[in-house]
Amino acid sequence: MILFVNDLTVIDFSYLCNRRGPVGESWIVDVVLHGDLNSESMVLDFALVKKQIKRLIDESIDHKLAIPTGINGKYELAGDRVNVDYQFDTHHFAMSAPKSSVCFVTGENVDVANTINFLKSVILPELPKNVKDVEFLLRPEASRSFYYHYSHGLKKHDGNCQRIVHGHRSQIEIFLDNIPTPRLQKELADKWQDIYLGSEEDIIDANKLTYIEAKSEDICFAYEASQGYFELAIANARCDILPCDTTVECIAHYLAHELKKQHSTKQVKVKAYEGVGKGAIAIA
Repeated sequence: MILFVNDLTVIDFSYLCNRRGPVGESWIVDVVLHGDLNSESMVLDFALVKKQIKRLIDESIDHKLAIPTGINGKYELAGDRVNVDYQFDTHHFAMSAPKSSVCFVTGENVDVANTINFLKSVILPELPKNVKDVEFLLRPEASRSFYYHYSHGLKKHDGNCQRIVHGHRSQIEIFLDNIPTPRLQKELADKWQDIYLGSEEDIIDANKLTYIEAKSEDICFAYEASQGYFELAIANARCDILPCDTTVECIAHYLAHELKKQHSTKQVKVKAYEGVGKGAIAIA
């Protein structure tokens, strides 16, 4: 028998790419189970699919930084911490964080196929024995607007958003006097492709880093959150620094007021997404 559940959950995470650097991503997850009927004449109760498999996905990769084993650099586990240092394109990236904030995906790249293999290796052993196989389909949201990939960290968040490098694939909609403006949407999406959005108050001097070393081109961030201490050094060219937190509410507000400076006689509305099907609206 074959059981399927579409739109089981959304994975919001970042991964390290040897070419693009840290990439924020959001994938919708569909799952297919192959197996025999159990004593309840089911392959697996839908409630358990939605609860157990979603929990395993959340614990293994959601809101984490996925690191490919073929990274162009090095990573090390030291106690309860992970330290990463690698080159992407011509740029540098280094991070130190609690090891719960990362996962390791076998392969040169964190692509759909390798991520599916990772999920299957984590989840199938945890399912009842009558479930013989599990398949995953990972897909981005169908876009009706321009979108960008961004990574960030929210030190004030009480949950997993505090992890210093996690991210999203997000659409952006911009309106002037309630009229959609594809040109502005594209400009912003192009500017923020594969960006790291940092908060100004989290910037520190490179000589104050404890676990990693920065290069001259880098900008450095560090903060203490409820899950532990985080450090990041990343090429300044791949960052945009906001004078606020990088929650989607603050992103929408920041963009609306920046655009208002250029279009002072018009009402500006920004609809910023955080991954799939959620976000914030700001009007200036």
